[in-house]
Amino acid sequence: MVSCPEPCEILDTRRLEMDSAKLGISLNSAQLDKFCLYYRELVCRNSTMNLTTVTGWDDVVEMHFLDSLSVAGALPSETRAARNFIDIGAGAGFPGIPMKIAFPELCGTLVDATARKVEFLRDMVAALELTDMGVRHSRAETQAHCESVREGFDLALARAVAPMPVLAELTLPFCKVGGLVALHKTAAAADEIAAAHRAIETMGGVIRDIIRTGGDNKVLVVIDKIRSTPANYPRRPGIPSKRPLLGLATSQEPTR
Repeated sequence: MVSCPEPCEILDTRRLEMDSAKLGISLNSAQLDKFCLYYRELVCRNSTMNLTTVTGWDDVVEMHFLDSLSVAGALPSETRAARNFIDIGAGAGFPGIPMKIAFPELCGTLVDATARKVEFLRDMVAALELTDMGVRHSRAETQAHCESVREGFDLALARAVAPMPVLAELTLPFCKVGGLVALHKTAAAADEIAAAHRAIETMGGVIRDIIRTGGDNKVLVVIDKIRSTPANYPRRPGIPSKRPLLGLATSQEPTR
């Protein structure tokens, strides 16, 4: 069991501050304090909730905080132009919470289907005093058909949630036409990305770029939303994973 870091323990934030600056993000002392509080709560709750496999401060900074902020480093103008974002399958809050800490002016929404993780997310939003940050307990397949959020976001994010063809169906319906989706993947996912072109097209998207982030092992798949997602997508819960849109013609109706 990992013990909770003591509140008085001083965490060295210099790397987080310097590497964020390399991404074009200037973090002030209040923001750095929020990252420290987030880390302490994450590690403390992890022993009973299995939120992360890495618990050391330096590892969390590299693998969670900076990786989450790589979206802004790769897409600086789009991030600053965005008014809102949604994080699908938010889990422990990555990348949504680091993005909200770094860009407090953005309105954010975190979506997760697991009740205990939703509880953690709500606790963190309150503890970190993240205003204009909502948490929804729902599956993406269901939430995407809610009029209040469907095609309502400038930026849709997801990290370590599902294979690319599934992610396309779960994220693009939330994105406005003219907005974009940014998906964290490993460089080894080239075949998976190639297999997702049809699903992306069906959902109204097109791959703009695949950007290397965090060294050679990680990439950010950037998808432009160029037309509205058909009303019958995403399909009902579980179907995108069971029957991913591999080679499905855009003219075909999905099986619900």
